[in-house]
Amino acid sequence: MAQFADIWYNIAMIRNRFHVLAVLAALACGEAFAAASSMPSSTTRYATDAYPGFDREENIVSTGKKTPRWFSWINGPAKGDAASQLEYAKACVKEGSWRAARRACDALVREWPAAPEAPKAQEMLGDIYLEHYLEYENAFEEYKYLMDFYSSQCDYDAMASRLYEVAKLMEEEGRTIIFFRFANTVDVRRAFEAVVLRAPGAKFAPEAMLKVAKLREDDGEWEKAVQVYENLRNLHPLAPEAKSALYREALDRMRIIREHEYNRTRVIDTIAFLKLALASNPAEAEKADYSAWHDEAVRQLEEEAFLSAKFYDSRTRTKRSAINAYERFLAEYPASSHASEARARLEQLQQEGK
Repeated sequence: MAQFADIWYNIAMIRNRFHVLAVLAALACGEAFAAASSMPSSTTRYATDAYPGFDREENIVSTGKKTPRWFSWINGPAKGDAASQLEYAKACVKEGSWRAARRACDALVREWPAAPEAPKAQEMLGDIYLEHYLEYENAFEEYKYLMDFYSSQCDYDAMASRLYEVAKLMEEEGRTIIFFRFANTVDVRRAFEAVVLRAPGAKFAPEAMLKVAKLREDDGEWEKAVQVYENLRNLHPLAPEAKSALYREALDRMRIIREHEYNRTRVIDTIAFLKLALASNPAEAEKADYSAWHDEAVRQLEEEAFLSAKFYDSRTRTKRSAINAYERFLAEYPASSHASEARARLEQLQQEGK
């Protein structure tokens, strides 16, 4: 059985390596993200207040700085200077000594963080995790560290594109425990959030935000998803993803008013939003959904208004309060399905009052 498991594990590793190589080749040729924007300014890269619906976890916004490890005679650099250490790391890679190469790169960055070799070692460390170990989460963290601490010493656009590609690999593959894969929506969502925060002007940012919102939906967090969709439309109104965001936001708004306790303000806001969606020149299928959802929300509003009117039509209330309640209901909803019933009861109460 152990031999059989090893065979399947090796097959999976080979398949994943081909996948990673294809991603890296596309990036190198500029086919995957040739449209990536210029490096964002320092005033916008971490504008977390501008991204409602994103987590505000510290490890998303910033990365802790690496420092020399304890017991440096074991985990420290093998050479006496950064240049020699980098050459040593390269030699380990050439020999296929991946563990030694990984430790050599990490030790260089920790021991000589200001050396010109440090960003090269940091990028090499991310490459090792991505290309050899296929540990996408670790690769993502190392590339993110490179962008955070060596943004002016690396090809920022290329690294932003690579960071996004690794986030998509995390989404596709999930985490691996023994031989089982499963989706980890929180880690994957935070990875996409980290990409957007570091490259808010990139052309893949709307797509990344769409993924964040959909992952919020996967966890049933409709209100957070609505915030992300709304922000996507505001920040990127001309992006193709804006139309998808409009539809998904409408769907989530309907989920909220269906599944949560009745809130008049929220229902009125949803109706106003659906009117705007109908006025946005949607496709026929989307238009039909917007119209149906609008009518459903209006019916919910009318139903609650009618129940409120009936509340005043009881033995504990005066006839005058019931008459006023029915009059208000008919003035506001004259075409309601409850209008005839309300009108008949109103006439009866008026006659009794005489």
